[in-house]
Amino acid sequence: MTELIWDGKYKDGKKQGPVRIALPFQTIETVNESAQDRRRNLELFASGRDTEWRNRLIWGDKKYILPSLLPEFASRVNLIYIDPPFGTGADFSFAASIPESDGFFEKEPSILEQKAYRDTWGGGITSYMRWFYETVVWLRELLAEDGSIYVHLDFNVGHYAKVILDEEFGGASFRNEVVWRRTSAHANVSQRYGNVHDVLLHYTNSDKFTWNQQYTSYDEEYIATFFDQVDERGRRYARRDLTAGMDRASKGQIYAWKGITPPPSRCWAMTKDKMDALEAAGKIHWPKKTGGMPRLKLYPEELPGVPLQDLWLDMPQLHNLAAERSGYPTQKPEALLERIIQTSSNEGDLLLDCFIGSGTTAAVGERLNRRWIACDLSRFAIHTTRKRLLGIPRVKPFVVQNLGKYERQAWQVAEFPSNGKDHLEEQRERETAYRRFILDLYRASPISGHSWLHGTKAGRMVHVAAVDAP
Repeated sequence: MTELIWDGKYKDGKKQGPVRIALPFQTIETVNESAQDRRRNLELFASGRDTEWRNRLIWGDKKYILPSLLPEFASRVNLIYIDPPFGTGADFSFAASIPESDGFFEKEPSILEQKAYRDTWGGGITSYMRWFYETVVWLRELLAEDGSIYVHLDFNVGHYAKVILDEEFGGASFRNEVVWRRTSAHANVSQRYGNVHDVLLHYTNSDKFTWNQQYTSYDEEYIATFFDQVDERGRRYARRDLTAGMDRASKGQIYAWKGITPPPSRCWAMTKDKMDALEAAGKIHWPKKTGGMPRLKLYPEELPGVPLQDLWLDMPQLHNLAAERSGYPTQKPEALLERIIQTSSNEGDLLLDCFIGSGTTAAVGERLNRRWIACDLSRFAIHTTRKRLLGIPRVKPFVVQNLGKYERQAWQVAEFPSNGKDHLEEQRERETAYRRFILDLYRASPISGHSWLHGTKAGRMVHVAAVDAP
């Protein structure tokens, strides 16, 4: 099998998987829970029974959150949608307008986001592939046997990602590459084709996956060609044969209707009462030829439409005045998530999005009566999602969680390996490396010889607290 190789993928001939650290979640807040709901959950907990489900909004790095979800949710997530960063050179900062004012604010990347950006793109496409591969490993372990995963990408990394997904899920699990138009044509394109689409790579965990067929409207050319008849009210329709071959047990339904006898080899496919009702409703097409067979009128507005294909040109664009616009730079239209969720999950199923951004997956999943787990490294994304969810009428209670100091401690150990000979020496080396890292991020100059002062910046002293400080 063909596979992508990058630095660090193999060590001593063995493929290196992601670090497996499962940490306990800390619930910061339970949102929109009534006193009655809280009392009922406490009673269930006290009696040793399962408490009522709470959707989960989790702040933190997915490389710690995903393995921490495994003990409870391995092979239990029905649908995964991820919209990971895929624009080389992009970062976590963006500008947004302030409603009801003429001002703008610029959201600068936090220290955590700067670190995540370095991890993802610091080594170019090599570090991205390693980062993406580790993500896919965790997601496959969380995906249910009948589950689907949709990975949202663009032309920058889509071809690399597909090879990694083929390797992890198996080429036979690849279902579709969906192309969806995210914007209108660009007028300022020079010496290249306008980039107006993104892609969705759809994989499943087995051949037995949830699929609810979706449809799109007929286009005008199809209506004019296929629905070639016009009734007395000017509506277009097509004609369908009212007869069909029937099994032997149904032969008794053969009879003459309106003085017309079906040919010997055919029979009516519906009862006389049903045909009388259709005629009364004007749904029977009578041929001009005497003795001709009547046909059923098919109106386009009464049919489901065209089975959904892999080219989606009907997604609404999120312009600045769109009602659902949150100001988040990578926000996707709710119609896109509605289509994915309705196709590949059922009511009550569990959704997961570990790059929640503006909260579209959680918001749409909430409206469509799905359970959901939404995660993001950006605190701004968590706040944006929380606010958006509270704007949904009768939103069900959900919890806001993180991994707290446990995540920071695990990160320090992983990021700053030590050569110390004993535990105290290792701890001192890690703390020193951590302080240098923080001073570098803040562009401060390190100093030595002090217990509580670690650097200077712009004429002021700098103190770097321990990694697990509040």
